[in-house]
Amino acid sequence: MSGRGGEDGRGFAGSAARLAGFAGAVLGWSPDAFWRATPAELAAVVRAASGGGEAAAMPPDAATLARMREAFPDG
Repeated sequence: MSGRGGEDGRGFAGSAARLAGFAGAVLGWSPDAFWRATPAELAAVVRAASGGGEAAAMPPDAATLARMREAFPDG
């Protein structure tokens, strides 16, 4: 199932979860800061944090986030 909230993670809920994870893991944002940010603000920060370019428009996938969490633990 795909769409807005499909279990495959391609819908809004999956995308929001990936972006929230990125914002928390990479940017250090709290959930409140993530949800208060506008899409334009989030896009600008994601582009800047990932070096810009076309690839920066896509949020990291679950595997990338897992590697980042392993490489940069909060400990």
